[in-house]
Amino acid sequence: MLRALNITKSYNGNVALKDVTFEVSKGEIFCLLGQNGAGKTTTINIFLGFINKDGGQAFIADKEVGVDDVNHLTAYIPETVQLYGNLTGLENLDFFSRLAGFKYSNLELSEFLDKTGLQQEAQSNRLSSYSKGMRQKVGIAIALAKNAEVIFMDEPTSGLDPKATSEFTTICKELAAMGKIIFMATHDIFNAVELGTTIGIMKKGVLAQKLNANSINAEQLNQLYLQTI
Repeated sequence: MLRALNITKSYNGNVALKDVTFEVSKGEIFCLLGQNGAGKTTTINIFLGFINKDGGQAFIADKEVGVDDVNHLTAYIPETVQLYGNLTGLENLDFFSRLAGFKYSNLELSEFLDKTGLQQEAQSNRLSSYSKGMRQKVGIAIALAKNAEVIFMDEPTSGLDPKATSEFTTICKELAAMGKIIFMATHDIFNAVELGTTIGIMKKGVLAQKLNANSINAEQLNQLYLQTI
């Protein structure tokens, strides 16, 4: 469903990605660890079509990024979800759903937000009053409304308190159970073990480690991470 084949990318002669290859199947959560500048965000940006790769191929559902239209298959939740603060949660969801070509009733919009755990009384409040965790829930609702097959996330647990992190983990597992692919760049080793099905570690543009999350605990992963980077 999601494939990278020998992807390379350089900026002004500096290697950002070198022969990056991996596959992620439906219902999997791929957590990509690495230091700042290791190539995590560059990988995501290539799949989203934000930047062009220098070599290799990127596929989503057997469609090649940069050749075929894959925008309708993807959703992106950045570290800080950029929504309109003067609009409510429902209004933001309605606006971005329409941009993606979907028109829903207020009841249907509310049901999407319900699935993310956003409280009913908050859905009609302006986004300017939302916490980061609440904004993320609207971002996830947009992905659901768009019917995205692959959801890319960049540092989604950064700045979340333990309760919000736990709620986020539950939502992601529910999305995976629906058959969605989640590809997540993160620094959160403990959440990667708790949440991920597959864990990758990047070092200087190279996917240096790729392992089954069930084969390692947080302490072992932390040691492997430190040895790798």
